[in-house]
Amino acid sequence: MMIFIRSTKGVSVKDFLKALEVQRWDDHRYYHHCRINQSLHLLSAMAFVVAYGMLWIDPAMAALLAWMVSMTSRQAGHFFFEPLGYDHVNEATNDFKEEIKVGYNLRRKVVLLSVWALLPLAIYMNPGFMGLLPVHDTWFEFLRAVGFAWLYLGAAALLFRTVHLFFLYDVQTGLVWMTKIITDPFHDIYLYHRAPWQLLRGQRFADSTFHSGR
Repeated sequence: MMIFIRSTKGVSVKDFLKALEVQRWDDHRYYHHCRINQSLHLLSAMAFVVAYGMLWIDPAMAALLAWMVSMTSRQAGHFFFEPLGYDHVNEATNDFKEEIKVGYNLRRKVVLLSVWALLPLAIYMNPGFMGLLPVHDTWFEFLRAVGFAWLYLGAAALLFRTVHLFFLYDVQTGLVWMTKIITDPFHDIYLYHRAPWQLLRGQRFADSTFHSGR
């Protein structure tokens, strides 16, 4: 398959926003059927918004909140509650949905989360982590060092996939995806703020067709 980068020259703001709308809609309709998953995304989004604010005050603590609350709740929704069988609503297999996923599909997430989980051990065994992090003498300093490491990991994962999409598709697709990821917390609050109430009313899935087709 030819690898290329298509120029964004001539792309209007309207085209960019339309592409963002398409990516958001595809992400919602393919990967967020379960109200439990949606509710966990709401929790994740609210914690992310708090973490965004904390970035300006204490980046290390912001990263700890983002990874330990936002990312764990968000990914738990995908791994443990979102059905992985045939999607009768969109008439798509899970393999197909994983194949067309613009961002991190489940396989890529396993790699990313494995690195995330192993970083604290690496930092504990190697204080300062080859001069890249502050040397820790106390448990609090250790937590701060882990926070900085997770902050760098999050930024690296975002930039890596963005640039990767430049080559797989085009520059606009990568920039649209990056914009989507950064703004997802605000959009998820808008999209899923009713999910806990709907779940309490017994609505396990957003679409009854999906439920009946399982």
